[in-house]
Amino acid sequence: MKDIMIMNVKKIAFGAAVVFFTNFAFAQTLQDGINSIDSDKFAQAKNNFTQMIAKEPTAENYFYLGNTYLKQVEPDFATATENFNKGLAADSKSFLNKIGLATVKLGKGDKSAVAEIQKIVTDSKEKDAEVLFRAAEALTLFEKNNAPDLAIQFLNKAVEKAQKKGVPANYYYTLGDAYRLKKLPGDAMSAYEKALPTAKNKASVFTRMGTLWMAAQQWKLAKENIDKAIAVDATYAPAYKALAAYDIRYQQNAKATQDLINYTKYADEDPYTQLEIAKLYFTNEDYANSKQVLDKIFDKINDPIKYKLRAYQLYADGKYAEAKQSMDTFVSQADKSRVQPADQGLQGLIAAGLAKDEKDPAKKTALTTEAQQKVAIAKAAKDETLKWDMELANIAGGATQGSVDAGPTTPEIEALKKKVAANAQDSDSLFKLATAYQDAKNWNGAILTWQKMIALLPDWAPAYYSQGYSYQQAGNNEAAKTAYEKFISTVKPADMEANKQTLAYAYFAVAYMSKDSDIAKAKDYVAKSLQLDPTYEDAIKLNKEINK
Repeated sequence: MKDIMIMNVKKIAFGAAVVFFTNFAFAQTLQDGINSIDSDKFAQAKNNFTQMIAKEPTAENYFYLGNTYLKQVEPDFATATENFNKGLAADSKSFLNKIGLATVKLGKGDKSAVAEIQKIVTDSKEKDAEVLFRAAEALTLFEKNNAPDLAIQFLNKAVEKAQKKGVPANYYYTLGDAYRLKKLPGDAMSAYEKALPTAKNKASVFTRMGTLWMAAQQWKLAKENIDKAIAVDATYAPAYKALAAYDIRYQQNAKATQDLINYTKYADEDPYTQLEIAKLYFTNEDYANSKQVLDKIFDKINDPIKYKLRAYQLYADGKYAEAKQSMDTFVSQADKSRVQPADQGLQGLIAAGLAKDEKDPAKKTALTTEAQQKVAIAKAAKDETLKWDMELANIAGGATQGSVDAGPTTPEIEALKKKVAANAQDSDSLFKLATAYQDAKNWNGAILTWQKMIALLPDWAPAYYSQGYSYQQAGNNEAAKTAYEKFISTVKPADMEANKQTLAYAYFAVAYMSKDSDIAKAKDYVAKSLQLDPTYEDAIKLNKEINK
């Protein structure tokens, strides 16, 4: 960790010189703090501003410390508020600390804070570029509670006022962020480009450009800019976080794990940064690392978000009762604005897991209803945190690691399990292991192994077909239908002819399994099956049966 520069100003003869050197030291230290925040080194930034307060307990220094707690991935509203109040105690007219308190209100979902911030800026008579900038920053800080139009207005004024001394790069960053919130990627990119000449670390700008291209689903351009960021500064932590998001998108799990190791190396040990790392490991389906990181920091974090992450981990382990307890703790302690559709979806999956083993018919029905209603909320919000239908199907079919271990095994399975454990990216061994499970009729083993193959090679259609077959043999028709349909949609046009027979069966299987619940779909799919193979006897029989 870089030492923070503190200039030791001792016996200097002239008062003017003392003022000059003190201001110079302050400016440098403030910039260090800003750079630390931008590099996801929040512990370093907090230490930086705490030292500034020890040296000069001014209203501004309390604001900068409080604001650090708002800028971290999961804001700590209580500690931020405490520092803003100390700032106002030092100077009751401090516009920055008034903005800080209004920002806390906005972060908690109180939209009246927008008008409050506007009034603070008016009261300041718009004389100070920093007040304008921090007001704008507050209005762009929260994804769901913001006011980008007003932020853009304040930022343009801040840029104008700062022209004489030189516009700080973070003014342009924030202008780009405001345009992103308005879904104006062209304007956002222009603002980021303006930041390039003045940015102390160009990696910061390239990373923002990369994530902007990711948001626009321009993956090639996203990767090019992230690579530029790492080339400029291989120690810039947020670039690795962005690269992890890119690799998770392409289900490159091993690469994403390496990205997260690098992110951990170059960010710092701030517990909230570690919490974000645990969340990213979970998204990467690396549950062991996710749990290890969370266990290390669990008692160091007051934020109830830790209970939510633990609930996801417990759910992944099939520990539904414990997962429910953790989720209930999160919901009871967190501000209502922080409970997302995905959280309700998870509650639904946990309810489905509890329903599976519930003996009381009334409780079982209530849990099943809750599961359907809450998963529907996540799906209606188009949330993709988890594959909701597949998760429900897996719960219903009992395809858990425990059920795999309890099923039949062979020496071949055991040998292949060791190979896969040694290298999770070994697609050849995964294929052989899934096939060995099928040969042993350990259908849950086959299901979960094909799932790993799908995570490794999401565009390889045969894995979906084989998973569908395994689900069907396990008696889980709903999951089988989902897998077969995914196979149908994944086969590339160039591969249609080679997969003609398999496609005919997949269409027939979905038609057969849909005939009692969705007759229109059954008729459509059996017709498609016969188009591919007019001699397919089972499809001919089904067609006659449902078209009487």
